[in-house]
Amino acid sequence: MTAPERQKLLDEEEAEKPQQPIAKPFTGGILNIGGLGTTTVLIIIYYAFCSSLMLVVNKVVIHMVPAPTFVLCIQLFVSVVVVLAGDRAGWLVADALEWAKVSKFIWVVIGFLGTLMANIKVLQNANVETFITFRSSTPLVLSLCDYLFLGRALPSGRSWACLVVLLGGSLGYVLSDADFRIHAYYWLMLWYVFFTFDTVYVKHMCDTLRMTNWGRVYYANVLAFALLTPCLALMPGERALLAGVVWDGPTVSMLALSCAMGVGMSHASYLLREAVSATLFTIVGILCKVLTVIVNVFIWDKHASPAGIAALMVCVLAGTFYQQAPKRPAAGTASGQAAPGTEGAGGGSAVAISAAAK
Repeated sequence: MTAPERQKLLDEEEAEKPQQPIAKPFTGGILNIGGLGTTTVLIIIYYAFCSSLMLVVNKVVIHMVPAPTFVLCIQLFVSVVVVLAGDRAGWLVADALEWAKVSKFIWVVIGFLGTLMANIKVLQNANVETFITFRSSTPLVLSLCDYLFLGRALPSGRSWACLVVLLGGSLGYVLSDADFRIHAYYWLMLWYVFFTFDTVYVKHMCDTLRMTNWGRVYYANVLAFALLTPCLALMPGERALLAGVVWDGPTVSMLALSCAMGVGMSHASYLLREAVSATLFTIVGILCKVLTVIVNVFIWDKHASPAGIAALMVCVLAGTFYQQAPKRPAAGTASGQAAPGTEGAGGGSAVAISAAAK
């Protein structure tokens, strides 16, 4: 075989190989939904339903039962019982507890529990719009985490502009919020830290630890319940508040509804985290809060002023149009192509993160 014939054969073999997807920038959250696939779209709708209602339901429950730790323990316990009953009945499959998985998943629980506790404290001390506004600014921190830990490029000029608008909108809300509470903003900062860790590390575990989705729900809730329940003995204030609760039909029904929403939220959250990237997960969550604002305006009397809501909508729009930076090319990878294991325009990715948290 002559050299030209050999080269032609090699070229034909190379052309027959599956091409790696092009690492395109993320261009519009769920607005660019065509390339996500039917399953992912259904997961987003499922998550949007649970997320939008859960925030408002928890706000109402904390108003009726002003003991957030107790409420959280009940929600965790119900989720564990539902998963175990479903697994026993054969309706779902959940991983049994194994030390090898527990030792890695415990950090997920720390992020999960810290985020939930700070979330409940925020809802106890501030109105819903306050929380949503700060949630809308999280892409700023996550974009830096993407660059420092996850191998992504820095944001584009359009993205930096969105981040500046996010900060401006948040500042506008703070200045117009007639219900400003410094204690609430302290809890918001604590939530910020836990949320950032939770978003990045949970995506890492979804990609690297082989478990069923219901297994993740079970591990998260049973470990969190085991860690949190003993804390109730150290909270005499909550016991005193519980003694004054009137356990009538509306109170019990709303608590039961929050538990049912908790099961759905856990399940939808892990489905979505596995299906999309960490940044897209956050942006979907921001868009869900638009529905929360609408519901909150109609059922709650402690919503923000018109100027505050306008600033909130600026934050939500800026978060919507934040453009996720592409992966930085790996060494030895051809320019314009993603390294094996990275996502394309809308798929999931194997997150490379420092193991310092282990």
